[in-house]
Amino acid sequence: MPTPNSSLADKIYESQFAEPAERLEAFADLAAIVKQLRRDCPWDRDQTHESVKHLLIEEVYEVVEAIDNGDWDELAAELGDVLLHVLFHAVIAEEGGRFTLADVIEAETDKLVRRHPHVFGDAARDDADAGATSWEEIKQQEKNGEAEPSSVLEGVPVQLPALLQAQRVQEKAAGVGFDFPDRDEAWQKVQEEVGEFRDSVEGDQSPERQQQEFGDLLFALVNYARYMDVTPENALRETTGRFARRFQHVESRLSARGASIDEADLSEVRRLWEEAKGREE
Repeated sequence: MPTPNSSLADKIYESQFAEPAERLEAFADLAAIVKQLRRDCPWDRDQTHESVKHLLIEEVYEVVEAIDNGDWDELAAELGDVLLHVLFHAVIAEEGGRFTLADVIEAETDKLVRRHPHVFGDAARDDADAGATSWEEIKQQEKNGEAEPSSVLEGVPVQLPALLQAQRVQEKAAGVGFDFPDRDEAWQKVQEEVGEFRDSVEGDQSPERQQQEFGDLLFALVNYARYMDVTPENALRETTGRFARRFQHVESRLSARGASIDEADLSEVRRLWEEAKGREE
């Protein structure tokens, strides 16, 4: 890779994508502010990687919420908070002599170039699915070069929400060919798991067994969703949000009459629920 001081003509990317100088200066200003906060602010100075890691997770969820709400001003602000945490962790690491912000950027730059030979190399590939497969194949080749053998599934954080974790595990396995041949067979697996879960319930099997079968069913549904280009985490988040909005509409309408949902007639609750659906549609 070119060094940071090499001319623009030597860069691997096209010159039209180079960031304007004022944006680079704005980034440098933010990095400098973070360093000064680490020196002069008692709270910032006391923090460690461990003490603020949960805040980074919180900020990422706030980014997701802004995207879900279509609030682009809020998204810009929340992305800034995530960037702040990236800089903060890099500065803490630099103070400890572990790595610098430049190391973070250069490692990611190298990775992106290396895993996109169809963009920065000789490989010609226009298909998005093939590109994703290539990414996983190259990633595994990199890991196979390490001293210790590694699993294809390494790199999927155990802290991910369960649906997203299942999706990423399945994507990685599919990236090396471990997958159903088509979506019809994936759907057959869903139907098989539905039957096994129903049998566990109707057969009054142990709670542990029923939970296992339900987990298998969810896993199969996540797998089928991949064939339909549906992200299960996003789909369930959207459905949960839609349910909450409709439920709150029912609560609001009943409250306006001086009633609560637990006291209302079921037929009236259902009517208000359909009313909420109609308002959304």
